Amino acid sequence: MFKAFWQLAKYGVIGVLATIVQTGVFYALACSCLGCLAPDDVAVRQLGFPVADVSDAVRAWRFAWATSIGFVVANVFCWLMNRRFVFTPGKFGPLAEFLLFFSAAAFATFLAITLSSALIGYLGLMTTLAVFIEVGVSFVVNFFIRKYFIFRG
Repeated sequence: MFKAFWQLAKYGVIGVLATIVQTGVFYALACSCLGCLAPDDVAVRQLGFPVADVSDAVRAWRFAWATSIGFVVANVFCWLMNRRFVFTPGKFGPLAEFLLFFSAAAFATFLAITLSSALIGYLGLMTTLAVFIEVGVSFVVNFFIRKYFIFRG
């Protein structure tokens, strides 16, 4: 029981670090070439990030791209850290393991981006709130796929 709790705690810490990486890349892009922050966004109001004067549909598309790029960077980091500190490698070779890890993360992120983009595009949801929804959905789906299908537990 303690081993499972410790594993989940380490997974959570690495998840937080990977989320910081992904969110950092996301906001770097959201504030520059893929501007996707609306005037009512908390990141605009509290941190002074620049506003993108675009429609909700364009904002949703740019959100998806910025999140996807951040996802790639964060998942390379996350795989390396999980392999080293959380799970026991060896169920598959390193390349197959990485491809499965990345594919599982892509699946979870695709589900989360689809949900978040729909909430932005159809309900006008704040971009920053959509980021939190994307992170939460991805975290839960990824842990179970990684623990039971990719690594040795």
